[in-house]
Amino acid sequence: QLGGQVVRGGQHSMIAIRADRGRLWTVLGLLVVLQFSVRPMLGYPAVAPDFLLLALMLYAIRSRPGAAALAGFLVGLAGDAVSPARVGAGALAHTLVGYLAAWGRAVFFPDNLFINGLVIALGVWIRNAIQLAASGPGVGGVTMELLVWSPLQAVTTAIVAALVLVIFQRWLDIRLEE
Repeated sequence: QLGGQVVRGGQHSMIAIRADRGRLWTVLGLLVVLQFSVRPMLGYPAVAPDFLLLALMLYAIRSRPGAAALAGFLVGLAGDAVSPARVGAGALAHTLVGYLAAWGRAVFFPDNLFINGLVIALGVWIRNAIQLAASGPGVGGVTMELLVWSPLQAVTTAIVAALVLVIFQRWLDIRLEE
């Protein structure tokens, strides 16, 4: 009883919320496994889809900006650990992308498959641009990175995102309008 009114269904609602979170974490865990098991076999890493960033974006658009920024920081820190030449650049880039994705959900209504893909592709490109600015150009230079490799990786990641969103549509509790 709450304020003189009987509250019903509270237990059922909490179970449903936990189940939804469990499904989201299952999908995110699958993406982490794909990052380290499938991505290395997909060829040139600058073009291969970034499953970790996809997981971050899926989490961020369902979270508050602070939680998404923290998740981005942790993802970036993990990436920086395997690439010691650019320590800090990944953490900065992922933190900003996570924050912006969570903040952007108030502006965008990502129930459209195309909009989801566009937001995720933009997140990949922005992350790559921030990393490039923070750590300096790679072997191909700034132009090749920003105008060739980053857009290609953004497209491959967006395609994988579309597949994940279609396959796990009910698990992620979204309504996709095409």
